[in-house]
Amino acid sequence: MKAVVCKQYGPPESLVLEELPSPKPGAGEVVVAVKAASVNFPDVLIIQNKYQFKPPLPFSPGSELAGVVKEVGRGVSAFRPGDRVMAFTTYGAFAEEVKTEASRLLPLPAGMDFVTGAAFVLTYGTSDHALRDRAALKAGETLLVLGAAGGVGLAAIEIGKALGARVIACASSAEKLAVCREHGADDGIDYAAQDLRERIKALTDGRGVDVVYDAVGGPYTEPAFRSLAWRGRLLVVGFAAGEIPKLPLNLALLKGASVVGVFWGDFARREPGALAGSMRQLAAWYAEGRLRPHVSQTMSLERTADAIKLLASRQAKGKVVVTMGA
Repeated sequence: MKAVVCKQYGPPESLVLEELPSPKPGAGEVVVAVKAASVNFPDVLIIQNKYQFKPPLPFSPGSELAGVVKEVGRGVSAFRPGDRVMAFTTYGAFAEEVKTEASRLLPLPAGMDFVTGAAFVLTYGTSDHALRDRAALKAGETLLVLGAAGGVGLAAIEIGKALGARVIACASSAEKLAVCREHGADDGIDYAAQDLRERIKALTDGRGVDVVYDAVGGPYTEPAFRSLAWRGRLLVVGFAAGEIPKLPLNLALLKGASVVGVFWGDFARREPGALAGSMRQLAAWYAEGRLRPHVSQTMSLERTADAIKLLASRQAKGKVVVTMGA
């Protein structure tokens, strides 16, 4: 089978495509024939040795996939060969076949194709965990989404609307904001051309926002934090801008505000029951047409490095998915 391999840490160009032996499942493991795998921001970091999880070299990047179960190991009863599944793997997904723990598999929802399935679990799982579990977002509240045109950002918009919130999308161009509105955003802020704090004041009549969904970090976190209403919540999801911001914590005191960490990967590992509940809710919303994963581009396995570069440049709107041509 073919696999994209990271042999030394570095930029996407350092990845190589190799022919490797097909994996065999051990006890509690499953081998999946991969049909599609999406690119996520951790993939950009993990090949540079900048992610919190550091697999031993060599390894295949890729943390999210959809495909068909090929073989199951001893003790696996929840899945059988031929089952259509989604999986979150941390790494290994940019390959024609992947071996992973059966606990990392989820059934592909009825009517969902492989490309959509590959773009579903991490983005929607992260945003659902953030908004329903960590922030307890309520109907009638106002949600501000930074980096709203990215995969998790668009998912946050749709989940926010499903929960009955007003959603303000923030992105770096009018084109990206147009995509955000297509996915349900009520208002938009182009923070490349507009003052973030002033626009938030204008859009909320000076009250501020109840929840900030921040997967960007960098220079936008503090002005968004300053724009929280009383009892507001800042969700720390990621740092796509590269810089980890430092916040004046007196603001949390003055606003009765909370800074809330969102680490979906550990949540999924530590709380499987809660994860299953989250996935059931997301599948129900998908069946109702409330969730519409936005895949902006698909590329072949041979072009995985290009797909990662596209995401790293923050030019992609929604998700980029690598397909296996089958």
